[in-house]
Amino acid sequence: MPNYVVLEVVLDERFVGKGSKNLPELEVIINEQCSKGYRLHTITSANGGSKGLSLGGRLMVTLVFESI
Repeated sequence: MPNYVVLEVVLDERFVGKGSKNLPELEVIINEQCSKGYRLHTITSANGGSKGLSLGGRLMVTLVFESI
């Protein structure tokens, strides 16, 4: 088993300030890695571009998991 696993997830934002419509996907990914014996070590995010003023944008999330 590797000591670290790095995953990148793209979250689509519904509207500015309203959160992500696929946030449950992020939760599933975290829980899957935890069930494999990893813990979340680091999480970072970056703006992945906008679809316009009212359509929201994309958020790039990088997750680093460490084996326990």
